[in-house]
Amino acid sequence: MPEPASVFNRGRIPVLLVIEGQEPLRESAAASAERRRATIDIRATRMPTGAQIDPDFGAVPVGGAKQGRMSLEAVQPAASEKFIIRAFAEPKDGKIPETLDGHAVFSQPRIEPILTCGNSAPLGDFTNVATALNCAVLKANGLTGKNVAVAIADTGINLAHLRNKLSGMPAFDAANSWNGPGATTSPGQYPLNHGTMCAYDALIAAPAATLVDVPILANPTSGGSTMAGTLAAAVSAYSHLLARWGVAFAAGDLAKYAGLVVSNSWGVFDPSWDFPPGHPGRYIDNAHHPFNLLVGVLAASGVDLVFAAGNCGAECPDARCAATTATITGANAHSDVLTVAGCDTADQRVGYSSQGPSIAGMPAEKPDITAYTHFLGSEAFGSNSPDSGTSAACPVAAGCIAALRTKVSHSTTPPGALVAQIRLTARQVAPNPIGWNLDYGHGIIDPLTLAQSIGTV
Repeated sequence: MPEPASVFNRGRIPVLLVIEGQEPLRESAAASAERRRATIDIRATRMPTGAQIDPDFGAVPVGGAKQGRMSLEAVQPAASEKFIIRAFAEPKDGKIPETLDGHAVFSQPRIEPILTCGNSAPLGDFTNVATALNCAVLKANGLTGKNVAVAIADTGINLAHLRNKLSGMPAFDAANSWNGPGATTSPGQYPLNHGTMCAYDALIAAPAATLVDVPILANPTSGGSTMAGTLAAAVSAYSHLLARWGVAFAAGDLAKYAGLVVSNSWGVFDPSWDFPPGHPGRYIDNAHHPFNLLVGVLAASGVDLVFAAGNCGAECPDARCAATTATITGANAHSDVLTVAGCDTADQRVGYSSQGPSIAGMPAEKPDITAYTHFLGSEAFGSNSPDSGTSAACPVAAGCIAALRTKVSHSTTPPGALVAQIRLTARQVAPNPIGWNLDYGHGIIDPLTLAQSIGTV
């Protein structure tokens, strides 16, 4: 979602800045972690010349803001050396500045749900998906996602619809759900949309998992955050998850769960939504972008992160796609996440599923694996409408991870090791050769073989 027109009329550019720690920023970050209103006292904050701070965006601690050096301890508000803030910068000679008083300027591009371009009827239904994933065997062995949290970073969840579709209310954690500044809708009560589809699909393999609502894409007119639909919302939400996962509070902490899995069915469809090529603050091909740094520290703290590959496949690209090559970008191509392509219930890759290799500057061998999509499931978009796109494949895979986390600790099998094992046990699709290929990655996710390889079945 673009910034309000008034911002552009003033000629300012919405950006993310990483600046030195100051008391107003520490207080803002601490307030956010403690579920208090996280505004920034702009009168007491030293700001780079040429930047106007957004006081409603809570400061996000990022340690030393150097890739490979961030730790859970370093990103606590009291210890963090640097903080991400949201601001509006003045152009310089008609161009986006690279720095302001020596502070790097980073993009916060528009992000959108990864819906499919296809209008074809569903192929199979959720029972076919459950059968292909051997969910009955997983359940018989206690791999149901019980005591595992699954955060749906999307448009928001509609629990009423899920209750009707599932004939019962799924486990839900409202206290640990995220609502950005300006949100007026309660967690779990968002309009029926893409996020509800994702939540439904995550529960196929992990029916006992606890859902956490993270509505980063919710339209502010329907109760979402004022920054929804931009990467700034994802930055704020990930900081919230990190604080709730990594710091034990008196109540409402995510640390009580055996695992935390975050499903992300969103991305950047068009490079023009980002800073221009060559700008050091660009997001889509920059492993050092602040959001990508947050992804790394979340994964290092034991959080499993799953991202959709995208819907810019060569045969049937989404209308928003600017190209059909190098379309797996940003965090969707991050080395610490599981990147998911899509296939139908007959194991055939769907034509809109983005293909590898990913964008230059990020790990090339993406997607990692493939999961099922384009089946009859949530009917979030109407009767007989398919759950489609790599948007559906992503939470299906996230549900498989949540099922495994019922018994597989992130301390003994951290996210990176689990992703490696998922690749190793993925089911190859003939006639593709053994190993990675640009269509299926390492193959179709196989949670039963994965569980057997780890010794939980």
